[in-house]
Amino acid sequence: LKGAAGQGRTNFTILIYCCNAGHTQCSNGTSAQLLAREKFSKDPPTRVLLMLVVGLSFSTRLYKITEPPHVCWDETHFGKMGSYYINRTFFFDVHPPLGKMLIGLAGYMTGYDGTFPFIKPGDKYKHHNYWGMRGFCAALGSCLPIFAYLIVLELSQSHSAALITAILLIFDTGFITISQYILLDPILMFFIMAAVLSMVKFNHPFAASWWLWLVLTGANLAGALGVKFVGLFVILLVGLNTVWDLWRLLGDLSLSLVEIAKHFLARVVGLILLPLFLYVTIFAIHFVVLNKSGPGDGFFSSAFQSRLIGNNLHNASMPEYLAYGSTITVKNLRIAGGYLHSHWHLYPEGVGARQQQVTAYLHKDYNNLWLVHRQDANECDHTEVMYETTRNLHGHLHEAPLTKKHFQVTGYGINGTGDTNDLWQVEVCGGQNGDLVKVLRSKVRFLHRATGCVLYSSGKTLPKWGWEQVEVTCSPYLKETPSSQWNIEDHINPKLPNISLSVLKPHFLEILLESHIVMIRGNSGLKPKDNEMNSKPWHWPINYQGLRFSGVNDTEYRVYLLGNPVVWWMNLASLGLYPIMVAVVSIAIQRGFSLMVLTEHSHVLMREGGLLLFGWLLHYAPFYTMGRVLYYHHYFPAMLFSSMLTATASWSLLSLAQRLEAGGNSYFYLFHPLSYGMTGPLAHEPGSTMAGLKWMDSWEF
Repeated sequence: LKGAAGQGRTNFTILIYCCNAGHTQCSNGTSAQLLAREKFSKDPPTRVLLMLVVGLSFSTRLYKITEPPHVCWDETHFGKMGSYYINRTFFFDVHPPLGKMLIGLAGYMTGYDGTFPFIKPGDKYKHHNYWGMRGFCAALGSCLPIFAYLIVLELSQSHSAALITAILLIFDTGFITISQYILLDPILMFFIMAAVLSMVKFNHPFAASWWLWLVLTGANLAGALGVKFVGLFVILLVGLNTVWDLWRLLGDLSLSLVEIAKHFLARVVGLILLPLFLYVTIFAIHFVVLNKSGPGDGFFSSAFQSRLIGNNLHNASMPEYLAYGSTITVKNLRIAGGYLHSHWHLYPEGVGARQQQVTAYLHKDYNNLWLVHRQDANECDHTEVMYETTRNLHGHLHEAPLTKKHFQVTGYGINGTGDTNDLWQVEVCGGQNGDLVKVLRSKVRFLHRATGCVLYSSGKTLPKWGWEQVEVTCSPYLKETPSSQWNIEDHINPKLPNISLSVLKPHFLEILLESHIVMIRGNSGLKPKDNEMNSKPWHWPINYQGLRFSGVNDTEYRVYLLGNPVVWWMNLASLGLYPIMVAVVSIAIQRGFSLMVLTEHSHVLMREGGLLLFGWLLHYAPFYTMGRVLYYHHYFPAMLFSSMLTATASWSLLSLAQRLEAGGNSYFYLFHPLSYGMTGPLAHEPGSTMAGLKWMDSWEF
């Protein structure tokens, strides 16, 4: 604003900045945005740089995609699950199904027939066509630097910042490695980054492009959650950003309440209803495709199993309600709880009473059959007689083998003749006294009359004397849990009419709910095993220790998952530097100081950088609260956000940016054997390709 006094008047020359059409209101960062856009207009064309990023990204990921020609690390699991989809064989996994479905589809479309067994790492693929599944994962992994480039370009309007991000990710050995194998991680990160890109793109309200990006955001949120539950973190990021956006719109007095309501409803449809519909559709396809009995049957209820072709309950018929004189199998409702089981072997000396073992067995077996025997003294009481050995199901006050606060359960007596410790009362969970027990559907408890405890599957594996089957106890703690709940699966009684089990099959919402309960319990049950290396979250940002994908000696083809240490430590430094930069800029603005190197980009640094920092926190901090086993690769989604933050912060410090680009290139060359494989001497031996590069003792290459 320039003014000059003269002849009794003041002349003003006013420079008016026009707000960007994509924003509904001006902000304090308007001048900074204009400076950024002015610089943006002088940068090289986006198309040329984007083509360069695409070419480098795909070439680094697809290079040597078929090496090594054997199973590496978790390809054992996810390659096998892709085969299950091709063969339509039901299985269980702790993650939602989309990632495995896409792997199976990629294999099917590229000629893989689903016959490779994927037994263990190191198994040779031989003539099996595995490259399509690896290539699919590599293609999605190749999109990550491209998406990061476009996200930072949209946020900062700077080609330099966008190119820095792309270079950090393109030349990171860890991202190359994790993209080249049959894993869920590149698929998950593809949807996470696609969701963030779509989120930052829908900024021209109610235009056709706005609706497109809104719908794509919702679709990618469903995709992220459909691959792993970690997708909840990006859903939270988009959700909180949307709440902030709506709050800002509510404060715009130029908008009517009707327009605000339209904004709100559009987001409800695009970001809640659409993702929910797509997520449920993923499971509907999953259940339709996997319609044959397989290794996942035992994790699910008997009613669920009755819908699977080849399962003994499929299209079977049996009496609907339990009665005295029935021969039955009894299945525990906890994950891997097993079938109530007994055999001729006795508990060893010193383990409670030396009577017949009662266990839970995870497979269908003749020793799972029990006879329901009536006691005349009290119609509520009955004895279960082991069909093969004729021993009664028996409980007493002896200590259980492994769960010391529980009581031992044994087989005792003969042909229904025993003592009062053989009496059990059946209770229908959630029912009333006298309710009939329906096969497959009723959840029941077995209450021991003498001691008041309940029949319980602890989930603990017995030693070799118990044939490594699952411990069964009588628990004095009466709270209803899946471990103390059972259902009747097989039911034989010639005196009762049979019904078709098809009428007892659960409907879609029931199996959808059950599958999520089983997945959540399975996830929580992933505890570190004895002598297993359990990675800690604080290890990850410092690149403390990687993962061996393949090979352990100088004769094997070795691949080691480890991030480019220069890139990772730069990101770590930027996480510490960013709050300092924001503090300096905030103080400078507040005090009216001129720090052009920072303040000209203050809006991008604080708001857009804050969004990326928040994305990093959401994808990293929750792991500190998790009790499940954790691995190094869990950090990679957070690493994407820290790389974008590094580029955004360093954009204000051009000399640092130039060093980032040079460092990322040179150290990629030094560490590239980690990703593409190496043979010969190990790192600490003379003549190794990694000689002098084992900078931390915890690195295992």
